[in-house]
Amino acid sequence: MYDLVVRGGTIVDGSGGEPFVGDVAISGRRIAAVGKVDGRGAEEIDARGLIVTPGFVDIHTHYDGQVTWEHRLTPSSDHGVTTVLMGNCGVGFAPARPDQHQMIVKLMEGVEDIPEVVMTEGVPWNWETFTDYLDALAERHTDLDFAALLPHSPLRVYVMGERGAALEPPTETDLAEMRRLTAEAVRAGAFGVSSSRNLAHRFSDGRLAPSVKTEEYELLALAGGLREAGAGVFELNVNMDRDAADEIPILEHCVEASGRPLLVTLVQHPARPDNWSVYFDGLQRAREAGRPIIGQFMPRPTGVLMGLDFSSHPFVYNPSYKAIAHLPREERVRRMRDPALRAKILSEKPETANDFMAWVVQQTHLLYPLGDPPNYQPRAEDSFAARAEREGRPVQELLYDALLEDDGLRAIYFPSTDSVALAFERIGEAFDVPNAVLGLGDAGAHLGMICDGAYSTYLLTAWVRDKTEGKRLTLPQAVRKLAFDTSRAVGFDDRGLLAPGYKADLNVIDFERLRLGRPEMRATLPGGGRRVVQDSEGYVLTMVSGRITYRDGVPTGELPGRLVRGAQSPESLVG
Repeated sequence: MYDLVVRGGTIVDGSGGEPFVGDVAISGRRIAAVGKVDGRGAEEIDARGLIVTPGFVDIHTHYDGQVTWEHRLTPSSDHGVTTVLMGNCGVGFAPARPDQHQMIVKLMEGVEDIPEVVMTEGVPWNWETFTDYLDALAERHTDLDFAALLPHSPLRVYVMGERGAALEPPTETDLAEMRRLTAEAVRAGAFGVSSSRNLAHRFSDGRLAPSVKTEEYELLALAGGLREAGAGVFELNVNMDRDAADEIPILEHCVEASGRPLLVTLVQHPARPDNWSVYFDGLQRAREAGRPIIGQFMPRPTGVLMGLDFSSHPFVYNPSYKAIAHLPREERVRRMRDPALRAKILSEKPETANDFMAWVVQQTHLLYPLGDPPNYQPRAEDSFAARAEREGRPVQELLYDALLEDDGLRAIYFPSTDSVALAFERIGEAFDVPNAVLGLGDAGAHLGMICDGAYSTYLLTAWVRDKTEGKRLTLPQAVRKLAFDTSRAVGFDDRGLLAPGYKADLNVIDFERLRLGRPEMRATLPGGGRRVVQDSEGYVLTMVSGRITYRDGVPTGELPGRLVRGAQSPESLVG
């Protein structure tokens, strides 16, 4: 009677309601029945003692390049995610004229930490306009569904040429063309447009990304494109170095100009700790005024990983380390253990144009050993600075020695916050804000220093199952936040819920066995490129469009994932 029936699991349906034991029947791409299912399935899955959830939806990823050369969109698909939205932060690979490819490669290398060789070897560039790009993506088959935003930086350069990359102001003609192309992209299936004012977003040579210094009137031109199309969302990464009170009016004006929802990136910044509460106050006022401004936040502080196997560490910019940086890790460890080289590296000052990373490695009071299993909620006294003070040793020596532990495989963790304890308290409060949703895992990007794309597994373990004090989420709350709330924020209205008529995307999870592994580097990219990966345990089965993509964490070879063009409803599954 059905293609597949999941029997006897504890159903956490995504609505936030109480779990219940029952069955889920699948016919084609749809959920056919939920509850007590009398009919049989061509395949039956025994889910007794396990939980059954909707597939998770991640609306802040950067798979724009990876989707063109890979069929597995990991790490997301390793952690129960069945739909992703990419093209965030104003960066991506389209639109792009042939003579702009190298510029975009350098932009993505700088902003998203994707090695140049990976893009040179992997990106096919079989497009020019954003509509062309969507058509190319429509040919791709992957292990989850994917959708795309039109990114501002390549759009600006596509319209303005070198003037756009050089941060020159646009002419009225330029603005009109950006508005027109935004509307065209949304009509072709883009989920909206994205931009960034974040000063940390730079080319690999340190120059600011094209969108970063643009004035409000240029953002309003993009918003006007959304209004013309009558669809889409505006995703904006704010200037975290400015007072939030100065950025909030820009968000409000963009919503007024577009008539569409706006997603704003909310990150706890150590240099401006008060901004967090100001932004959330702004979300509350927007909700009361009927303005659809939606905050995106992570369930833990965004974490930069450092080490000899990662893209950065506290000595990566020191001249004597640069001289050996090209060597295999094992050889670097051997040389760094030499007392003479150790003393030389420790005596040097970093030399780099990357002001942000130079600043990060100096924040020794916010640098912690990550450990195995990884500890993302360390105590203040666990920092390298605190330990150095206790032991009466220079903190740089402690950092240096830590890098050499476990043959150079140990990771140093930098949570982007002024206080880890306070950060988790703030995050706990954010869970109760109606127009704030999960995001910012950046899966598909920051390949050598961040692996936050596994946040779904982290949320279910750290905030639900293992939480012993402070704010704690129930399992129904957490699943709703991972599936239903994120889906509705951008228009994936045909998924995120286990109910008849909805898309057959789901997970079967051994909740007690669920585990997050430690991040590690693996050479799995084109051209021999390496990236951070983080394995999981406990996902018994993941299904996309009624087809099983993973069993016990092992890919089945099924690739039902497709490009999603524009907002969806359950009616879109007909036929």
